[in-house]
This record gives sequence, C-alpha cells and structure tokens, in this order.
Amino acid sequence: VQLQASGGGLVQAGGSLRLSCAASGRTSSSGTVGWFRQVTGKEREFVAYITWWAGSTRYAESVKGRFTISSNNAKNTVYLQMNSLKPEDAAVYYCAARAGGSIIADAYNYWGQGTQVTVSS
Repeated sequence: VQLQASGGGLVQAGGSLRLSCAASGRTSSSGTVGWFRQVTGKEREFVAYITWWAGSTRYAESVKGRFTISSNNAKNTVYLQMNSLKPEDAAVYYCAARAGGSIIADAYNYWGQGTQVTVSS
C-alpha cells in the first residue's frame, strides 16, 4: 500500500485546512486509515482514524468537534477536515494504514510522507 498525503500549509488561528491521503496498491489490506501528527522532539500523536468500509471513526480528544475524517472509497482517498485551527495543532501530519482500527502509531504498517501544517497566532 502506498499513501500520499497532501493539503498542508500555513493558516491563521481559527482557520481551516483539508488534508488528503490518497491510497494505492493493495488497499484491501488497509482496512483503516489514520492520521497522526508529530512535532519535532515529540512522539507521533494520534489524531483520527476511519475504517474504509464501515466508515467508523475515532478522534483524539484534542480535536473532537473541530476535525472531521471522511473517505471517498471510489477515489481511495481519506480526508481530514480541520476547522478552528489552533497554534498547538501545528505539526507534520502523516496518514497511515493498517488492517484494523488503532490509535497506536506503531501498529500501523504503511505510512505516507507527511505534510506540514503551520498555524500562526
């Protein structure tokens, strides 16, 4: 499975961004796609995940009510709509895939290259 993350950029606090994660290859083995974020010097942090077929979702408490994860199965793409962004949301965002749902980064088998999100105050 290959993952391509995109959509990062610079936004003011309170603004919005939409990240995309395009999957290719053996996507049948990637039942769940998750988003994680990482700030230099810190561990990778779970943000949200979605299961391809049931559309089940889970969010980190820090983003609930502000971020929405969704998928377009026909396009093999997962989106992360980020609203009401805060400076503390700034990080490199990665999408990842595995067979089942998990909030643990090490449980994911496949990773995209990351996209930078910068939030100015």
